[in-house]
Amino acid sequence: MLIHPTAVIDPSAELDSSVVVGAYAVIGAGVRVGAGTQIGPHCVIEGPTTIGSDNRIHGHSSLGGAPQDMKYRGEPTELHIGHRNTIREFCTFNRGTAQDAGVTRLGDDNWVMAYVHLAHDVQVGNRTILANNATLAGHVHVGDWVIVGGLTGVHQFCRIGAHAMTGFQSHVSQDVPPYMMVSGNPLGVHGFNIEGLRRRGFSRERIGLVKQMHRLLYRDGLTLERARDAIAALKGSVPDDAQADEDIARLLDFLAASTRGIVR
Repeated sequence: MLIHPTAVIDPSAELDSSVVVGAYAVIGAGVRVGAGTQIGPHCVIEGPTTIGSDNRIHGHSSLGGAPQDMKYRGEPTELHIGHRNTIREFCTFNRGTAQDAGVTRLGDDNWVMAYVHLAHDVQVGNRTILANNATLAGHVHVGDWVIVGGLTGVHQFCRIGAHAMTGFQSHVSQDVPPYMMVSGNPLGVHGFNIEGLRRRGFSRERIGLVKQMHRLLYRDGLTLERARDAIAALKGSVPDDAQADEDIARLLDFLAASTRGIVR
């Protein structure tokens, strides 16, 4: 039996025939769940929520609840969860708000540990790791391949760039540029995520370029404007690696879009 007899499922919910639902789970109206997804016991999923295929949602998670925002007036906002995510016990993901995109998103292939909170309008990319008790406030954006350490709190509207990493109990109140490794309260930069880049197959030359960008941004005493100019001048410096220029563009685009300022 794929759906436990004690589960309560609204007649309007749309579940693929291969979805597994555990004991005492509650699935509300406006919920859609894709093939192969497993929903553990005592989970509560409210709609409108769309969940893709092959996700593993462990027991006691609460997904798709109304945003914890005093401006919320019952607008029809949503939660979207992609494919092949692992969501461990007691996670809470809220829907978006009308003041932003109206959608909270978790991408594909993410590893979300116990007690993680995604507040309204949070946007999480692909292949991230969110460790136990990581708390992302409203409107936070997290890029691909990011690692957020356990008990880390991220202030609303902050952005964490692709391939960055935050350490245990970090207090993130400013934007964290791509590739950087940060920790502490107050938050500080402690190098770049070299081990993570190696594991993802970055070439030695490409890692060397990221090291140069880190030095220009944090070690040479340059103003942010001069650091941006110096980083832009690195374009084409690794001719054998076409992705290197993409790394430069990713960092420059992130710096240009920062509204809270970057951690320094």
